[in-house]
Amino acid sequence: MSIRRPSVLVGALALAVALTGCGASSDGDKGETGSDSAKSGGGTRVFEADNGKITIPSAPKRVVATGYAVPVLIEADAPLVGISSWKRGEPLMSEEDLATYKKLTKVAGELATETNYEAIAAAEPDLIVIGVPAPVLADVDVKRLETIAPVVAIGPTVPSAWRDLSRKQADAAGALGEFDTRKAAYEARASELAATYKDVLPQLKAGHVGAYGEVAKGNFHREFSGSWGTNIVEDIGAVYYGKVKEPGPGSKSVSEYPSIEELPDSLGEADVITYSVQADGSVPEAVKYVLDSKLWANLPAVKAKKTFPIRYTEAASYGQAMKTLDAIDEALAPLLDQ
Repeated sequence: MSIRRPSVLVGALALAVALTGCGASSDGDKGETGSDSAKSGGGTRVFEADNGKITIPSAPKRVVATGYAVPVLIEADAPLVGISSWKRGEPLMSEEDLATYKKLTKVAGELATETNYEAIAAAEPDLIVIGVPAPVLADVDVKRLETIAPVVAIGPTVPSAWRDLSRKQADAAGALGEFDTRKAAYEARASELAATYKDVLPQLKAGHVGAYGEVAKGNFHREFSGSWGTNIVEDIGAVYYGKVKEPGPGSKSVSEYPSIEELPDSLGEADVITYSVQADGSVPEAVKYVLDSKLWANLPAVKAKKTFPIRYTEAASYGQAMKTLDAIDEALAPLLDQ
């Protein structure tokens, strides 16, 4: 169930505990959705999701996941019986997670409109976790899904909020054990890299060129703190300066689309510039448009040879973000010699 990145909304990083579902009800209760949650055999609890307070199994046994919940619940070793297709995330998966992804029954396509309700029913889930943003949720017949099993919608908000949202998804699926293990591994690696770059990175004003500019319209994608290309680099000490001139909902609060003529004003103060590239290192058309510009060549950071390509900027789970950290370390290593 794919969406274009700029449709995500604002969120915060430190609300995992406050946002997780809470409370419990008696064994054998039916969920607010009308589905028999007790078929999981472990009682029920009330979980707060985007679509309200939903009664779900305390220990789900058969989970269907869609959208951003797919990689998260694969990594968390949740009891998945069906998932949506998530092709764009395949390059971010480990070999083990990718093998699991390929084996699982696909009950939906890349888009929310490609939900196969009959296939979901055939999977006999006791919980359905929908990982799409609120605006896209309108493309899903939630009422129909609720006749199959309890439905919790936990979709993306601001890019950096994947930490909290992924924890909520794992919590709903009763899979916090493995999730916390991956989280701890990520935080340990991020701390290690922060120590490695502490004498060089925090002192620099950074800017980022994202992959969603529109060449036909003559604009480029400038990302600020908390955006896709910046939030993981920030975990190791990077400081992305500036802010959106005209903030809007979702990612429009942390990124904007200036015309190419505004490149000197937008990134002229940057000591270092990072930019998004594909998983294989190739440069997206929107980024190449910037790099080929004469205005780019005249930027101070470019002249100082302090521009760095970053792979895996679309990470939205701790397992994926580990690959991003390694890519960041590989890209920024020259800073240690300057």
